[in-house]
Amino acid sequence: MSALERLLEMAGRPFGPGKPLHRFHALFEAADTFALTPPSVTKGSTHVRDALDLKRMMMLVVIALMPCIFMAMYNTGLQANLGIDPAKIASLEGWRHDVMRFAGMGYSPESVVACIFHGSLYFLPLYILTMAVGGTWEVLFAIVRRHEVNEGFFVTGMLFPLICPPTLPLWEAALGISFGVVVAKEVFGGTGMNFVNPALAARAFVFFAYPGDISGDQVWAAVAPAAAIDGYSGATLLGQMRQMTTPFDEQGLSWWNAFIGLEKGSLGETSALACLLGAIFLVVTRVGSWRTMVGCVAGTAAMAILLNAIGSATNPWFAVPFWWHMVLGGWAFGVAFMATDPVTSPFAETGKLIYGFLIGALVVLIRVVNPAYPEAMMLVILFMNVMAPLIDYFFVKANIDRRKRRGGGHGEA
Repeated sequence: MSALERLLEMAGRPFGPGKPLHRFHALFEAADTFALTPPSVTKGSTHVRDALDLKRMMMLVVIALMPCIFMAMYNTGLQANLGIDPAKIASLEGWRHDVMRFAGMGYSPESVVACIFHGSLYFLPLYILTMAVGGTWEVLFAIVRRHEVNEGFFVTGMLFPLICPPTLPLWEAALGISFGVVVAKEVFGGTGMNFVNPALAARAFVFFAYPGDISGDQVWAAVAPAAAIDGYSGATLLGQMRQMTTPFDEQGLSWWNAFIGLEKGSLGETSALACLLGAIFLVVTRVGSWRTMVGCVAGTAAMAILLNAIGSATNPWFAVPFWWHMVLGGWAFGVAFMATDPVTSPFAETGKLIYGFLIGALVVLIRVVNPAYPEAMMLVILFMNVMAPLIDYFFVKANIDRRKRRGGGHGEA
């Protein structure tokens, strides 16, 4: 037995059955299982055992989010520096120079480090507060229900800051994550019992309760307090495109910059490349469903191509090609990390394809025909979360009918 195991064993004695602190055993158990593998494992032949438990699954998702976190800090710092001193980083060409410096091509990496450090001053407080407030709710419900604290909140606590603007007030973030954890998850029984994604529910709460702080031109880029302003005017790429009055192909926009993630937007949603890397990792580790992702891509492409063919003399959005929709707003982040949530998506394999297809199609439809709401990804996924049980119902019913026919109409499914 290691020194850590002995230490935890001694510390856990007051939390045992009949001991003074037994009511708070969930709190000790959370720290114990975070540090060590649980000592109790299934051994009987009647049990199905799998090396991928909840803790390992959550950690794999956290690893998949690392590229998005890196780009969240870098791009937030870059946009802030652009706002503080546009002459210092005159154009996005400065990013390419930073890459060369970082790669060791005879340059120093100061500007890359400066952007990451500056961006971390906005991401880390939001992340720490989210984990503290949401984690407190998780522990409180575990103590009241007298069950163990699970690792499900690790992912929710990381997803929520990444889908928020960098200037979101911390007290609003605390209210949002409280709503997401308590109302969207714990009142339904906790991890695995929620029917909507808690992180998206938290953002939806803030979006409808405080729309001025989570939308508009002023919230997507942060600057240092010394600059004496809270932000500088500049819409996200989606917002800029919403104001289009000329044909789309005459806008002169850079798809590459949008793909890399060098535009204003929510902290972790700007880089489609970072989301793609995370999606590949989730598919390889079999944590994320490739069927859902493929369905989203197919739905987006099909609806965009259809609207391109229909065309419009008054709405330039009809001409936006599907590959542009895939790098705008939260599309890539939603497809990789939100739509693939195994709890809130259908269980039927074919149902996942339909579920993803409808998400992709509805996002494009709303973006194109609704001039007041250019994003759509958040609410579309929440809507399809509600529809997921209905999709499963039809597939289960079809399976039961098929078995009845195979059995000659006799017997149970």
